[in-house]
Amino acid sequence: MPQISRFFGIIISMFYNEHSPPHFHADYGEFNAEISIRDLVIINGILPPRALGLVIEWASQHKSELLENWDLAESKQVLKRIEPLM
Repeated sequence: MPQISRFFGIIISMFYNEHSPPHFHADYGEFNAEISIRDLVIINGILPPRALGLVIEWASQHKSELLENWDLAESKQVLKRIEPLM
């Protein structure tokens, strides 16, 4: 599972050979969630409210990069790192 970003203890990753809709994984301690790139909503799992807010803020700033990485993952190419939330 390639890690594409990390900030405030949150790890953002994408898998190769994933199912639609386009999404990414966010892990924070014992919590994890799959977040839809287009809608920026949890489609599976759970995150604490503060961590979820940070993830949504970050993802809204990097939506085009996330979609580009989704396309790269589908074609089994190397994913690009995305700047963390500062």
